[in-house]
Amino acid sequence: MAVPLSHALALALALFAIGLLGLLLRRNLLFMLLSLEVMLNAAGLAFVAAGSHWGQVEGQLMFVLVLSLAAAEVAVGLALALLIWRRQHTLDVDSLRSLRAGEAEA
Repeated sequence: MAVPLSHALALALALFAIGLLGLLLRRNLLFMLLSLEVMLNAAGLAFVAAGSHWGQVEGQLMFVLVLSLAAAEVAVGLALALLIWRRQHTLDVDSLRSLRAGEAEA
């Protein structure tokens, strides 16, 4: 029994909306990165569901590309979070405004 395309796309939309709300409402950098991952996985789910519905393999290929993009985002994002934590001792994004040129605390 196959899952209808509308159900898979509705799930992808719900996941994307949850990720977008998390990205907009949270101020912690780690939670923002996690929300971005949820949004990328929702896009990947939509690609796989559409490719499966139309019998094309390109949906799975796009999902592999989304996964590689997510892996690169995690690597860069966590490295930046670690550097910010070492400098500011917080991951609150509102405190990052002090990182502008000439305003950084030593």
